[in-house]
Amino acid sequence: MSQNPFNYSHGYTSQRLPVFGRNVVSTSHPLAAQAGLRMLQNGGNAVDAAIATAAVMTIVEPVSNGLGSDAFCILWDGQQLHGLNASGCAPTAWTPDYFERKYGADAKSLPLRGWDSATVPGAVAGWVALSERFGKLPFADLLQGAIEIAERGYCVPVVVQQKWSAAAPILCDLPGFAQAFLPHGRAPNVGELFQFAAAAKSLRLIAESKGAAFYQGEIAAAAAAHARDNGGAMTAADFAAYRPEWVTPLSKNYRGHTLHEIPPNGQGIAAQMALGILQNFDVASLPLDGVDSQHLQIEAMKLAFADVYRYVSDGATMEVTPAQMLDDDYLASRAKLIDLKRAQNFGAGNFVKGGTIYLTAADESGMMVSFIQSNYMGFGSGIVVPGYGLSMQNRGHGFSLNPNSPNVVAPGKRPFHTIIPAFLTKPKAGVSTPSLSTGEGRGGGENSANLNTHHIEPVMSFGIMGGNMQPQAHMQTLVRMLDHGQNPQAACDAPRWRFNAGLEINVEAAMNPVTSQALKDRGHQVDVIQDTYQDFGAGQFIWRLGDPAVEGYVAASDSRRDGQAAAF
Repeated sequence: MSQNPFNYSHGYTSQRLPVFGRNVVSTSHPLAAQAGLRMLQNGGNAVDAAIATAAVMTIVEPVSNGLGSDAFCILWDGQQLHGLNASGCAPTAWTPDYFERKYGADAKSLPLRGWDSATVPGAVAGWVALSERFGKLPFADLLQGAIEIAERGYCVPVVVQQKWSAAAPILCDLPGFAQAFLPHGRAPNVGELFQFAAAAKSLRLIAESKGAAFYQGEIAAAAAAHARDNGGAMTAADFAAYRPEWVTPLSKNYRGHTLHEIPPNGQGIAAQMALGILQNFDVASLPLDGVDSQHLQIEAMKLAFADVYRYVSDGATMEVTPAQMLDDDYLASRAKLIDLKRAQNFGAGNFVKGGTIYLTAADESGMMVSFIQSNYMGFGSGIVVPGYGLSMQNRGHGFSLNPNSPNVVAPGKRPFHTIIPAFLTKPKAGVSTPSLSTGEGRGGGENSANLNTHHIEPVMSFGIMGGNMQPQAHMQTLVRMLDHGQNPQAACDAPRWRFNAGLEINVEAAMNPVTSQALKDRGHQVDVIQDTYQDFGAGQFIWRLGDPAVEGYVAASDSRRDGQAAAF
């Protein structure tokens, strides 16, 4: 029987309508969504579709991701949840002393651009790991769509072109960038054909070798040589040593459902903490787009971020455990700090001792995939390895040089990450909601009874791109769907706010001006923003309606990007 709890009429301006189907792919470029759908039509499953989609996204949205990206994934295989951390590690040479010698003793953080901002990229290893464990089609088949688009080219869409043009003057002098991304000496125009033969070459090598050429072969050697010639420390041995990591997703209950996020080094726990704080309030009784609801959500998010920025790092180096951060009693104590009529600047709590793309795919067998990959700041480091189209992320900038920080740089360590896929489940009929605030950081296997089909059933795979906007948008859209019954497209289209620091928030221009003024009256420092791509993220959602072979799914794709939800 269909599980369709939504109201499908809403008052938000949108260019999108909900999409229904038994097999669905949703991401921020139509060509990528269609490439994934083709895998499903060819007998593949949702994992095959996700990999094909991710590969195409490295070509059609290079302003956000590339072959040098990192990635994370949460997937429901039809029986249980699995998590994959394919974020990169610091090169062996990276220590605080390395950066102090190179950049001076006063340096507080790693460089923003260049080779010394790039960790070993993990996305390609993530594709391979997912294919080997869960895929049905040959790995090489999954990359053919991306290879064809890279060779034949595609016409650059509107939002991507805007970001490409904005990045060009900032990155044009970095090694390899202009050669790869500034044909004719400039960013492509809207509708202009862009071809990327160098990336097609790498994709062919990756396809033929199941990724070995990227980490142990020709591509790794070329990257190491380029790093050496341009002042970087990354070596072929750093590439060869890289391995993605299977992890147990963190879980947190909210309104009869459970939100699952990848454990630290990512910031997904912030969304779970904020929802855990909101559990202490009757959010559903408040007018959704009114000031009381928005103020309460903002304050809960600020409390969560105060702890995340203080305590989250590579899971092996954290001072406290995720379970401590998600403890119901602790979050209830944090909720008591909220003044319902006044904005506050919160500090971290005290514990008892202890440019991104997103895609989601689902198939009629019931497999659902939540996948995210990113170069971090737009084109990332700005470094592109000539002849191979390998644009490197700049995740290393997320490390600290403060020796007292849990996020201090160290060889082989993963930095604090902003990209977070998400997944929503609920207890099976007749099963009480399990008490879930589990996941002790890294590893831990994936056989938790609470995460398998005997106790829970899948509800939604989803994610929202955009730096520290991601957990904020996870919380805002879930409140809309779970507390107020908005359908995924409406929750996606609704105006958002974004907390920055202190009392500063941004709000979309589409927000009711009465609500914006009321937030100012409560002490929020409100800046109304027109550029929704830059500040408010972009989401993709697939909600299971019932038996996936019968009712299927309803999907949404954010109008803030060039994307599409495609289904059959």
